[in-house]
Amino acid sequence: MNLSKETIRQLRGLIVFTLVLLIGLWKFPLVFAAVKVVLNIIFPFLLGGAIAFILNVPMNFIERHLFAQRKWYREKKENSWLQKVKQPLCLVLTILFVIGLLVIVIFVVAPELGRTFVSLSQNIQAFIPEAAEKTNALFRNNPEIIEWINSFEFNWEKIVTSVISFFQHGAGSMLDSTFAAAKSIVSGIASFFIAFVFACYILLQKKKLSVQVRKVMYAFLKKKTVEQTLAVCSLTYKTFSSFLTGQCTEAVILGCMFFVSMILLRFPYALLIGVLITVTALIPIFGAFIGCVVGAFLILMVNPMQALGFIILFLVLQQIEGNLIYPHVVGGSVGLPSIWVLVAVTLGSSLMGIVGMLIFIPIVSVLYTLFRGWVYERLKERKIAVE
Repeated sequence: MNLSKETIRQLRGLIVFTLVLLIGLWKFPLVFAAVKVVLNIIFPFLLGGAIAFILNVPMNFIERHLFAQRKWYREKKENSWLQKVKQPLCLVLTILFVIGLLVIVIFVVAPELGRTFVSLSQNIQAFIPEAAEKTNALFRNNPEIIEWINSFEFNWEKIVTSVISFFQHGAGSMLDSTFAAAKSIVSGIASFFIAFVFACYILLQKKKLSVQVRKVMYAFLKKKTVEQTLAVCSLTYKTFSSFLTGQCTEAVILGCMFFVSMILLRFPYALLIGVLITVTALIPIFGAFIGCVVGAFLILMVNPMQALGFIILFLVLQQIEGNLIYPHVVGGSVGLPSIWVLVAVTLGSSLMGIVGMLIFIPIVSVLYTLFRGWVYERLKERKIAVE
């Protein structure tokens, strides 16, 4: 049997891949340790890429509205000094925008949250004696509960011995843990600084890097493979950036709705719960419910009836957000039906927790779009029209 050179090459690649896979499964602990070491080394650069991706969304917005859509820029586009100054100027404006948001949070929201926490601590101090009094009244009227509690036996000698043993042996390990935590914080700050600098380099040279990557791909891969890969990368970037923008917009809208509604209805902790809803709403579908539980608990310590009213308010605003805001702001931005959004969130939370819930929606959206295009292409080839 005569085999062509292409078939031999494919068989050789398949054999090499099979051997590598078998060795990897055979020496899995060693391979896992090696991958972990490599990830620790390149983590600052991966973090820098993530930061660059996030900052690129507002940076592209500034580029479009400050330069690309302006007539004076199109007329002077050939000027080299304008091309050189555009990227640094947009990056500086993006960083100033992020810093401005942080300043607003620190100097406007944070003091109000501080006053809210002070009021909350006072309410907790008043709530605890009231709860203790109600508990004592409950116990006095129910001798069965008192008898059940008295049935418990506490070995105080064993408890004291455990405490002394902790201070003898556990204090040293706690001190070691403190040093390890301090070392981890310093290492994290250094990694973040390296990642931020790396992200700035990426954003300043993103067009040059894009051309270089394309050259490498065309040099070593087939033209059709490169075009398909670039199309998938373009779709992935558009989906992720649209989802990021839509999710942040939706969270801010929902938080503002809660803040305004609670102010009008004179609910306590309006700003604190509004900020909490905004942060937790970044988690798709389930995030706002976390804020609802915490907010209802906070209001419960002030007025139980208002806590019930807050739950009703949450259900009303959640229906408005789920049926009107989310499908248009986020659902439309990723082009994913609601049933697959739920599947993506469930899979992401099972595999990677909160981070998985955030990133699996755009990932599933990309896979859904690619699979849908492939299905339509197959149906077109077979000349089948399915409504």
